[in-house]
Amino acid sequence: MLYTLVVVLVILWLLGFIGHIGGGLIHLLLVIAVIVLIVNFISGRR
Repeated sequence: MLYTLVVVLVILWLLGFIGHIGGGLIHLLLVIAVIVLIVNFISGRR
């Protein structure tokens, strides 16, 4: 589920580069998604 969300956010981020849609919000969501993914990856290793 988390990986699906990250993929969707990355796709929206790339579309934001192409069509200039969303502005800074898309970049903020991408940063949040990457942080959550890293925290999940690190905590899953324990």
